[in-house]
Amino acid sequence: MATRAPAAAARKAAAPKGKPGRKAPTQYLFEWEGKDRKGKAFSGELRAESQAEVNATLRKQGLTVVKLKKRRAARGKKITQKDIAYFTRQLSTMLKAGIPLLQSIDIIARGHANPNFTQLLSEIRFDIESGSSMAQAFRRHPRYFDTLYCNLIDAGEQGGILDALLERLSLYMEKTIALKSQIKSAMIYPIAVLTVAFAVTVILMIFVIPAFKGVFSSFGANLPAPTLVVIAMSDFFVDNWYLIIGAPIIGITMYIRGLKRSEKVQRASDRLLLRLPIFGSLFRKAVIARWTRTLATMFAAGTPLVESMESVAGAAGNWVYYDATKEIEQSVRIGTSLTNAMQATHVFDSMVLQMTQIGEESGALDNMLLKVAEFYEREVDDAVAAISSLIEPLIIVILGVLIGGMVVAMYLPIFKLGQVV
Repeated sequence: MATRAPAAAARKAAAPKGKPGRKAPTQYLFEWEGKDRKGKAFSGELRAESQAEVNATLRKQGLTVVKLKKRRAARGKKITQKDIAYFTRQLSTMLKAGIPLLQSIDIIARGHANPNFTQLLSEIRFDIESGSSMAQAFRRHPRYFDTLYCNLIDAGEQGGILDALLERLSLYMEKTIALKSQIKSAMIYPIAVLTVAFAVTVILMIFVIPAFKGVFSSFGANLPAPTLVVIAMSDFFVDNWYLIIGAPIIGITMYIRGLKRSEKVQRASDRLLLRLPIFGSLFRKAVIARWTRTLATMFAAGTPLVESMESVAGAAGNWVYYDATKEIEQSVRIGTSLTNAMQATHVFDSMVLQMTQIGEESGALDNMLLKVAEFYEREVDDAVAAISSLIEPLIIVILGVLIGGMVVAMYLPIFKLGQVV
């Protein structure tokens, strides 16, 4: 979707300048069998850089290696935002329990099933051991850790509240992932059903209706008007099937490529999403919820308002709000209040502006923005439920008219067969 573009711009800004640290050594998975001093047999798996490291690790545990085999490296899965959110939650829990940072990262890395994620954490751990701060280590991987993530880690390290900020960050990521999942679930069902309906219609038009046409030609009587219309449509499908099937495929492919490569296509797509008759309101509420939660998280971490705007712009996930955030940043930089700056963009509801004004006047801006985010997240929940209940009967009606209409049109001549005879 076009919502990737602002986030991609933020990740680009988050990339560290200068040479990155050395690449961490690759770890492998070893299967081992061993015995303790009493001769009792043990076996298991261990991730390590070499056989020597496995022998040394097991020797510290009082075990003597009898058999050691390096497993063929499995092809790892793609690292997702869910992996990052779960890692953040685990790291917060371990730090709160008093486990040292490097040991916590090592425990999480060894326990993860995805080799790609294990390698990522190994590189981060290697950078920290080499003298980099945690934020610097994360910034070397902007594909997985955006500006918001790295800035909050930096604030947590400097303020000595890393565990608390990791917990807040994990909550933010979990809410964002849940919000995206809700929107996808609201979109996938109607798109899937309409795609199947289109495929069924094409099959009926190209293969089924021409067979009926051959039967009707032997009747020697005038066919009903609906039947003639459907047969004419079938003839058009048969003559131009390559266009009817190929045009949607080519169009969708070009649109997806445009979203990835063209900023103009991304901006136009984001503007269109916000103007859709049913889904536009849902997208707008989701963007506002993400925008306010991001700003609340940054502000609660002690990040200055102007500096927070770069992260907020990227996390908005929509070019319309990305541009609006940049305007707000410029206005706040010259002394305009946040409420007035937001009002000048004309993309925020009055309730958002009022809550922001109350937060500014009371000195509790982060709490007010968090309440706004929670309110709009509930609005998204209700909107998804309402759209689901509305879409289902609407799709049934569309399928009934489309498929049922063709079936009735084809059977009308058979109903009148007695009159022909």
